[in-house]
Amino acid sequence: MRPSLVGVGVGPGDPGLLTLRALSVLRQADHVLAPVMAPDAVGRAEAVVRQAAPEVAVERLPFAILGDEAARAGAHEAAARRIVELLDGGARVAFVTLGDPNVYSTFHHLARSVRQLRPDAVVTSIPGIMAFQELAAASGTMVLDSGERLYLVSAVDGAEALVHALGDPEAAVVVYKGGRHLPELAARLEDAGRLEGAVFGELLGMPGERVVPLEQVRAQPGAYLASILVPPRRSPADRP
Repeated sequence: MRPSLVGVGVGPGDPGLLTLRALSVLRQADHVLAPVMAPDAVGRAEAVVRQAAPEVAVERLPFAILGDEAARAGAHEAAARRIVELLDGGARVAFVTLGDPNVYSTFHHLARSVRQLRPDAVVTSIPGIMAFQELAAASGTMVLDSGERLYLVSAVDGAEALVHALGDPEAAVVVYKGGRHLPELAARLEDAGRLEGAVFGELLGMPGERVVPLEQVRAQPGAYLASILVPPRRSPADRP
């Protein structure tokens, strides 16, 4: 088989949500790499792999996920160089990431850097279950029905991310990476008449998991990887 890089989505945190296809790829890879904040820290994606496939060895790639742009760019460049080194040696490389590798993932940036160094590199991905899907299941929330739509937004920079999505009352809204802005996000939803029915999920599938109505936790910030799920505005007859 040709040397290749594959981004593997490991789901939101519960090892039971790692797909059979993802497990197969991880077990066949010559090297499995995981992003971490520090070389001596177990990252969340690595923790999922450890539980689901303890026989798979995981190499850590330190990333500056937050912080200044120079540090983040340097981390991406170093990680890309390591992957290119492995590809040049003929290896099949898997890079694990929480959720799905093509949605708000480090993998997209890493793959681009690898392609810049090796334009002929074979790069593929394995989809993963996303946090909002687990949140919907855990909270019993029907996300979409009939002609309803879905907005998925990142609120890492604040509640302004909601403006466009809240203009469509027949759309469900999923908010990622907005934990530190939780009070402001809740206030925006309340002003739009969308707070009722909104649910909050934090550390899904991990120790300390919380799945509660957003109203109950609106006064305090949440974790970076917290998720908010806002169902479409429905008439009482249309509610599940």
